[in-house]
Amino acid sequence: MKKIKIINCILCLVICICCGCSNEVNQKSTSSQSNTISNNEKNKTITVHKDKNTIKERYDVPDGYERVSTKENSFGEFLRNSKLEKYGEKVKYYDGRRKDKANVYDSVFDVDIGDRDLHQCADAVMLLRAEYLYQNKRYDEISFEFVDGFKAEYSKWRRGYRINVGENSCSYYKGAKPSNTYSTFRKYMDLVFAYSSTLSLDKELKSVDVDDMQIGDVFIKGGSPGHCVIVVDMAENKSTGQKVFMLAQSYMPAQQTQLLINPNDDNLSPWYSLDFGDNLRTPEWTFSKDQLKRF
Repeated sequence: MKKIKIINCILCLVICICCGCSNEVNQKSTSSQSNTISNNEKNKTITVHKDKNTIKERYDVPDGYERVSTKENSFGEFLRNSKLEKYGEKVKYYDGRRKDKANVYDSVFDVDIGDRDLHQCADAVMLLRAEYLYQNKRYDEISFEFVDGFKAEYSKWRRGYRINVGENSCSYYKGAKPSNTYSTFRKYMDLVFAYSSTLSLDKELKSVDVDDMQIGDVFIKGGSPGHCVIVVDMAENKSTGQKVFMLAQSYMPAQQTQLLINPNDDNLSPWYSLDFGDNLRTPEWTFSKDQLKRF
């Protein structure tokens, strides 16, 4: 009987010790988890000024970084000053539906995409480039190739020429009075959207080394399907030389241009580190570093 009591006492002692250790481990685990959450919140250094309506004003750079300098009236300056819709707005598809995907974008560009399924990935990039040239009255530089290689020039379009799209070839004909209104410009872009794609845009752009990235460069994979995203802002740590950048895209079906989140680093998002390795993973596509190109 005494032996049984002694054994029971030993078992109770062991259980108490084990429970104590277990509780201590749980407490440490809980404490560690609490610290992790606290540190993650602390590491979220990207301040978002939700009342501002441009990329430059809405998003601060990471701690220790400065925005790279851009020339006055440059494409880079134009992009980082792109107008955004009210923070929290959802991306609109061409048919009025909303793209309610929090894991894809953080802001929406203030862009009218019309009611046709035209403004997709390459179209958004081409429109940004064309809008920049149009606003700076560089009309002769606005031109894009169709998939068949035909060069659609806005300089001719605004003089009243229109484009006859045939089964085997395209040609210009005089079909309207000269006009350079914004409505005329957008009708030209709608035609470009209809007959250009990542396939044609990929051929038009020139390859650049990722280490020489500039605002306005484009990650692009030409194809059916293909995809592209455009660099809309950059910043650099002057002490370390490290760089970060932001990306924007449209997608299928036609939808408003959107500023992408960074799915690889919540604390850095929506900025991306230039040290991303051989492949750049974005929310809806992965690019290789040799797919960076420039207008």
